[in-house]
Amino acid sequence: MSQPPNSQQSRQEEDDYEACGPLLVSKLQEFGIAPQDIKKLVDAGLHTVEAVAYTPKKNLIAIKGISDAKADKILAEAAKIIPLGFQSATEVHARRAELVCITTGSKQLDTLLGGGIETGAITELFGEFRTGKSQICHTLAVTCQLPVSMGGGEGKCLYIDTEGTFRPVRLLAVAERYGLNGEEVLDNVAYARAYNADHQNQLLVSASALMAESRFCLLIVDSCTALYRTDFNGRGELSARQGHLGKFLRTLLRLADEYGVAVVVTNQVMSSPDASGGMYAANEKKPIGGNIMAHASTTRLQLKKGRGSTRICKVYDSPCLPESEAQFAILANGIGDPEEEP
Repeated sequence: MSQPPNSQQSRQEEDDYEACGPLLVSKLQEFGIAPQDIKKLVDAGLHTVEAVAYTPKKNLIAIKGISDAKADKILAEAAKIIPLGFQSATEVHARRAELVCITTGSKQLDTLLGGGIETGAITELFGEFRTGKSQICHTLAVTCQLPVSMGGGEGKCLYIDTEGTFRPVRLLAVAERYGLNGEEVLDNVAYARAYNADHQNQLLVSASALMAESRFCLLIVDSCTALYRTDFNGRGELSARQGHLGKFLRTLLRLADEYGVAVVVTNQVMSSPDASGGMYAANEKKPIGGNIMAHASTTRLQLKKGRGSTRICKVYDSPCLPESEAQFAILANGIGDPEEEP
């Protein structure tokens, strides 16, 4: 009995994803790892062989039922599947050439970023309120679903909201601009509201499970640091806060490595008045999170207010992009270029 075309197409997409995507942890069963041990790894949030290979031994031993000997065997078998050694720069260059960039909706902004938001890396957006951080996130949640030929990633979006600023109506406006079905666009966005720093961390375990089941190409955390400002107070808790934040950011980077998704986080700023300059010194705004945040982000973008609906984006830190600026506008149908304003 022949299958309907849609069923065959969806099966083909699943096969393609399995071929190029991460290997599920059940693959270890072929290498002599017991099914009950694999279940323990999954329960601990390790859904792929990559996740197991990247995990320190002490973390595996901390899982109930995983002994020292079992941890050694699991890591040894994972290392046989996942290459963890040296490779030539030619191979790295060839792999990076295949990376997909997700359009922001603004041609000027995409040019500044070398094509758009890079997959497999963490991009941080920081700035004052009303600079367009959440608006860029809403636009990306839709553009990531576009075909690669249109600047998309042909994948779903995970959206972790810590400030209660998520508005599905904005996604519908962007979807209409690109001629997408609004209902399908909303179905392809998995949304979760985080209520404290621990919950925010726990949501990444759920995110990993979703990514192992379906094709996602974007993970948004808006805002990454808001809950840390309220859950940890004063210098007495600074060390605990930075340790917790560091663990969260490390998990984000691991997800970007494992699944090849683009990770976009927004960050708040704090006033940093220069005391040496006296009362007339510029009140510079600095991103919060300290050095932990600075080192974890692959690309850091500073957003500033312009005239009217115009905003300015500056490359604050990047391993490959020059320090430069571009203008973009917040439009009724998402992020665009200033000249597109009616």
